[in-house]
Formats: sequence, structure tokens, C-alpha cells
Amino acid sequence: MVAIVGIFDGHPPLGRNASTGAADLIRQAILGGQVSPGQRLKEEELAQQLGISRTPVREALLVLQTEGLVEASPNRGATVRRYELPDLADMYELRALLEGNAARRAATRIDADSLQRLHESCARFQTLVGGSDLNRLVAENAFFHETILVAADSERLAGMVRQVIALPLVYKSYIWYSPEQATASYHGHRQLTNALERRDPSRAESIMREHVYEAGDVLAQHMGSAELPTETKEAAA
Repeated sequence: MVAIVGIFDGHPPLGRNASTGAADLIRQAILGGQVSPGQRLKEEELAQQLGISRTPVREALLVLQTEGLVEASPNRGATVRRYELPDLADMYELRALLEGNAARRAATRIDADSLQRLHESCARFQTLVGGSDLNRLVAENAFFHETILVAADSERLAGMVRQVIALPLVYKSYIWYSPEQATASYHGHRQLTNALERRDPSRAESIMREHVYEAGDVLAQHMGSAELPTETKEAAA
């Protein structure tokens, strides 16, 4: 298990809103894999690492608990939440519905600048396929999806999507992508961009949902199951 000690070295002072800053740093550590599912998050240890009192740390952990990243129990205190495959299957099912809806909305709202950003993102993504820089690949993927979320023009929808996207990152599903699967992901991005450029809401939604289901399948294959229980691919296509 990765130690908590040292993971926050070099962070700037948290300032007056210490609980918000602490939540941001702990969230980044969870999503970045510096702390693992099931690992304890001791208030005193975190407070010492962050250079703040235990009260803002406690408040930060409560925020992360509402986001589903942390859970609390009487015996162990706060821990990074551990999800089983059925839980993650539900998350991917929900993500497919939400991001599919976002793509549908974006198809009727996206502007020329956003479309240009998507085309440029596809070009960058293609150069990263088959390479060793997974962090850049993940960052580019996040940029692409975030651009579509912004184009959908719904803060409530965007917030819900960001939450269900975060959880699979804890499990580092992207490290299992084969070159062929990464290439398929690139083609999904390219098809989505084309559907958005054609202002085709139904096609954009269909491609996005299939794209998300395929990502879920990769995670499921490496957690002991052949495929996540989603609605049929034919229905999503």
C-alpha cells in the first residue's frame, strides 16, 4: 500500500479556505493513484502533511465522501472507497446515458471554435496511440470529453458526468488499453467529432454511448469479467 507520507510535499500554502484546498489535494492524490482503494486516510497524518489543523481535513474528507471517493466507518475511520465490478458497471451505465445526452445536446449547440479544438485533440490523440506517455493520453482524452461537456451547455449535467468519470480513474483502467483498443478509442473520438460537425444529435449520442461501453468492457476484462452488463450494443448503436 502506498504511504501517505510525502505525497503532498511541495504544495503551496492552502490559505484561508483550507478545507477546499485540502479536498482538492486529496482528490488529486486519489485520482492520481498516490493513494489506493481501501487505504486509510488518517486526519492527523493528513493535517501534518498539509500543514493545517484537523478541522479543515475533516471537512475535506466529508466533501470527498459526498463525491463517492471516500467512505467512513466506525472502526477504520475514513478510507479511499473501494468499488466492486457491479458498482463500476452501474457507473459506466450511468455515464453512457449522461455523456450520450451531453453529446446530443452539444450537436445542436457546439460552435466553430469548439469543433476546431476537437479536431486538434483528435490529431494529438492519434500521435499518442501506441506510445508510452499514458499521462498525456489520459489528459488528452479528458480534454476531448470536457470540450463536449462544455459545448452541451448544462452545468448540472456536466457536474454529474464529471463525478461518474472520476471513479474509474481510481482503478487506472487506461493502463490496460492495448494499442488496438487505444486506436479504437481514437476512431471513436474522430467519429464523434464528425457527428457533431454534421449537427447530428442522434448519431452523436449513439457513438458516445458505444464509446463509453467499450471503455467499460476494458475495465471489466481486467477485473475478472468478460463484459459489463449494459444494454445491448445494438440498442446503443
